[in-house]
Amino acid sequence: MNLRSSQLMGDLPPIRFQQIRPFETVHLELVSDLSTAAFLAALRRFIARRSCPSKIISDNGSNFKGASSHLRKLVDLCLQEEVQNFLSLKGIEWSFIPPYTPHFGGLWESAIKSAKQLLIKATNSVLLNFEECSTLVIQIEACLNSRPLTELSPDPSDFTALTPAHFLVGDPIHQFPEPSQPSRSVGSF
Repeated sequence: MNLRSSQLMGDLPPIRFQQIRPFETVHLELVSDLSTAAFLAALRRFIARRSCPSKIISDNGSNFKGASSHLRKLVDLCLQEEVQNFLSLKGIEWSFIPPYTPHFGGLWESAIKSAKQLLIKATNSVLLNFEECSTLVIQIEACLNSRPLTELSPDPSDFTALTPAHFLVGDPIHQFPEPSQPSRSVGSF
């Protein structure tokens, strides 16, 4: 008897098969610092662009070495009364995945890994100011939202694919190539 054919995959978490609107639980936002004001401003920007999320899920940072003090500040920030009052007023639930379990955030951890790889490749160790970094993060977002999920047509000569952008804006995001800037070694997408 083949053991592989009798093994079953564990149950998927409910969030993976519930019908929800895009960004009801996942988003990546750039902030200038880890202050309460910067966090609330980023959350307000998110709500203004994507509507109010029902849930925010965060890594608690205990499995990171170099960034652990910064992530600990983020956890402390999330627990501040001003932040908790804002979340409560908006009906947003904030939860943290258990320590040392990055696999709990499988899909978004994978998206963050892809974003980091593109960020590192595009910057080539060049320091960016906030505006440059913000623009690059949004271009990376467009790149990730343009990746193909599946074909749209069974016709083998039709190369169009369903992308995450179809769920966000109804069509693929068309990125036009930009000329390289010799003064800076920052790539663009």
